[in-house]
Amino acid sequence: METHDVIILGAGAAGLFCAGQAGQRGLRVAVLEKADAPGKKILISGGGRCNFTNLGAGPGNYLSANPHFAKSALARYTPADFIALVDQYGIAWHEKTLGQLFCDGSAKQIVAMLIEECPKDRVTLSCDANVIGVVRAGDGMFTVSVTDGRVWRAPALVIATGGPSIPKMGASDFAYGLARQFGLKVVEPRPALVPLTLGGEDALFRELSGVAAPVLARAGSGKNTAAFAEAALFTHRGLSGPAILQISSYWRHGEEVGVTFLPDAATDWLLAAKRDRPRTHMRTLLREALPARLADALADRIGLDRELGNIGDKDLRDAQARLADWRFAPNGTEGLAKAEVTAGGIATAELSSRTMEANKVPGLYAIGEAVDVTGWLGGYNFQWAWASGFACAEALAAAHAKGETRQP
Repeated sequence: METHDVIILGAGAAGLFCAGQAGQRGLRVAVLEKADAPGKKILISGGGRCNFTNLGAGPGNYLSANPHFAKSALARYTPADFIALVDQYGIAWHEKTLGQLFCDGSAKQIVAMLIEECPKDRVTLSCDANVIGVVRAGDGMFTVSVTDGRVWRAPALVIATGGPSIPKMGASDFAYGLARQFGLKVVEPRPALVPLTLGGEDALFRELSGVAAPVLARAGSGKNTAAFAEAALFTHRGLSGPAILQISSYWRHGEEVGVTFLPDAATDWLLAAKRDRPRTHMRTLLREALPARLADALADRIGLDRELGNIGDKDLRDAQARLADWRFAPNGTEGLAKAEVTAGGIATAELSSRTMEANKVPGLYAIGEAVDVTGWLGGYNFQWAWASGFACAEALAAAHAKGETRQP
């Protein structure tokens, strides 16, 4: 049996970063990872270049049953803090659109940095450690058993095993089962940042597979609504691309999504075109602004494929309105296999937003994607991993310094 100050379950972004921060604060840390190597999801992120943060990351970029929960952690560990760490290691990076930061080289550099941040005399990383049992004893100590017979013991336990998105990488719903074991509620998990599938009349758009265009996409209802101006991509199953992945986190089964084609078009642009170019056909006009296959599909569905001068103003206004809010009725998503993250998770009402510790279970913490905090596409989920891991490490160090005993 090995005894440490803290056991962290999961060597992903949140778990590794928390381990490094805790180890640097003098704690003896055991990190248990089910896979044969740490940081596997990090390695495939951002096309292999790791979109490691976003310059604009703030509480408004996250979904949660409690929209205020992420404020404390995000304020105490900012994108600038992580950028400074990346710079310290000499990792070259660049900014893409909308504040997204990527490595110039490889995501391997981020994983190597996170491992290097873990003091070798303080942090023990154990891979191929498949947890089969977690028990909290009467003295408040957590005992973790793994399949090879090893047993680990500590007064603090951190759940950092993420969500079940991308199961081929070994992802699972382990975090939720463990949380429930200790009486913590879980907000229903669902795929997020995921392509949407189309059926019924919308299935005709699947013929446009491979066609992309800039759009404004909208989804959600009530306070849980969002709109994103990025590219949409038609696929053989439905809709994808950055704009669609973004709104998928807000979409629920049975709801429609709205897409604005030509989002930068002026008000009454079709009426202006009729006035200036009356002999131009609707299809021709759309082809000038959109990919030809998409323009043809929209023209066919609008049904006004004739010279603009021969179309009444009301019909043109109706066409403008439809192009400004084209409604799709997705019949589902491509599921956890294609979802970049999982929305939902361990309920924030069960945790302290300052420390990430469970309110009713002293010594139990949850960080990263395991928690009901889901970021937008573009580096936001990594920033939550860093921020929540940092907040947790600070709390672990403070509790350790006080010599707190864990009582059930």
